[in-house]
Amino acid sequence: MTEWGTRAAAPAALAFFALLGVLMTRQSTPVALWSAAGIVAAALALAKWAPSGWRLAAGLVIPIAGLVVLGHEQSSNLSWMGLCVIAAWAALTSALPVALTTLVVLLAGPVGEWAIHPSEPGWGAWVIGTAFTTIACVFARRLRLTVVELNRTRAELAERSRAEERSRIAGEVHDVIGHALTVSLLHIGSARLALDDEPEEARASLVEAERLARQSLEEVRATVGLMRTDDPVRMAPLPDARDITDLVDSFRRAGAAVELKVEGDLSSLGSARGLAAYRIVQEALTNAARHAAGEPVAVCVIAGKADVTVTVRNGGAPDPAATPGSGLDGMRERAESVGGRLTGGPVPQGWLVEAVLPS
Repeated sequence: MTEWGTRAAAPAALAFFALLGVLMTRQSTPVALWSAAGIVAAALALAKWAPSGWRLAAGLVIPIAGLVVLGHEQSSNLSWMGLCVIAAWAALTSALPVALTTLVVLLAGPVGEWAIHPSEPGWGAWVIGTAFTTIACVFARRLRLTVVELNRTRAELAERSRAEERSRIAGEVHDVIGHALTVSLLHIGSARLALDDEPEEARASLVEAERLARQSLEEVRATVGLMRTDDPVRMAPLPDARDITDLVDSFRRAGAAVELKVEGDLSSLGSARGLAAYRIVQEALTNAARHAAGEPVAVCVIAGKADVTVTVRNGGAPDPAATPGSGLDGMRERAESVGGRLTGGPVPQGWLVEAVLPS
């Protein structure tokens, strides 16, 4: 039962047992009725103005006293069941110190009656029942709070996961579109220059630009899940490290001077690390084509037993004013997401990006 449900049900339960107490009590009718009225009024007032905490514990003294009056000298009177209701009320809505303090006050009633009227059976049952109710409800409240905290944590983790997924998709789309636009522009530029003198070469460049655009579109669809479909037939596979050769060839066909060196078995990286290596090379070549067009670029991928090293070196002179941009940060985040590391920046021989990924 929730805290709000306890606050609503407790006064009703106390009123019920107070009525039974009036019917079963040995006290005079006016005393019994006034006791029952005090129990109900105090319970309703506490539910509204002091639903939990120390104010509740202090206010519960009034209904406790009324229950003791109704059940005085009579352990068989069901008004004593109201003690269990009060114990549950305090334990389900308040902290442990409040629940234990309320239990001590509650036990004073039956224990005192037991001391005064030891021949009357049943006092021990009320003591045990009240203590058990408190213990059970304390654990129930802790379990409820734990569930609430777990749900809150799960919601936060789900939101964080969604944010990370959005960031990952944004990075994938950035890399794919950036590469497609850069290489397509190189092809279109070549076609424009060759349009008059070498129309066939211009046609071939435009065909290559179109092919690259279609391929990039398929990669974007695969990245965002193609409208969240689960049909593998409609989803294009994402590239991995083994596709780096084709990637370099696409830049070469666009007129870029790219040298590629591959050592070892690139399939050892798997899909996640292989995609990271591919995207790092893709982003590094795209940046080189944008910011150092015409300069030679050397790509080296060495697959060892423990890790795979990916280096992309631009042979142009470094720009003294160059600062790391979002592309470099994205490559670094991509490498770190699979347990690797990446460094990049100007070097005496040009610009160097180096990534080390675990095999």
